[in-house]
Amino acid sequence: MFTSNIGRMRFFFYSLGVAFLEAMAALVCIVGTMGFEGFINSTPGPSRQGMAGAVLIVSLLAVVMRGNIAWRRSRDANGKGWILWSYIVFCAIYAFLQAGTLLVIDFNNPESTPSGLNLLALSIFGLWCTILVAKPVSGSNIDELTSVFDFEGAVPSVSGRMANSAAPSTARAAAPATRSVPSVQPVGRPKPAGFGKRGL
Repeated sequence: MFTSNIGRMRFFFYSLGVAFLEAMAALVCIVGTMGFEGFINSTPGPSRQGMAGAVLIVSLLAVVMRGNIAWRRSRDANGKGWILWSYIVFCAIYAFLQAGTLLVIDFNNPESTPSGLNLLALSIFGLWCTILVAKPVSGSNIDELTSVFDFEGAVPSVSGRMANSAAPSTARAAAPATRSVPSVQPVGRPKPAGFGKRGL
């Protein structure tokens, strides 16, 4: 289940699902540790360590899930390894920086938010788009569509379609050989058609 290749459609929806789950889990961590009001009114520093640690664990789990689906998509498209590993490493770095930002951010001072985090997020998004739009291996689109949508009846494979298309041509080629050969008439004087009345 977690090792099969996935196409563009599944990679897109799986990525959205992981992002949604990560956001929900991070909110649960904040509410369960400090609460939104306590987090906003708290001073940056050790008072936020428990909350930041919980968010970091959730983010690292999301990195593992993103790495799995990116690896499966990259293998489906025969993508380059450095793009895949750059995406995974940047996601891991972003998870640590995001947890560190929760420790030092001051809501009364907007300049306390590090600008480098946004640049890293743009880099991750660019790598994600590269993995998404990579051209899949021939034949994987049909397999993905038939697995996502429930079509009635089985769709024949490429080899099956080639075999079925070759069968009629073989039958047509063999048809002239099976035609009956007309009988050969003997050469000679033609036989009279019958007796008739001679004229007077």
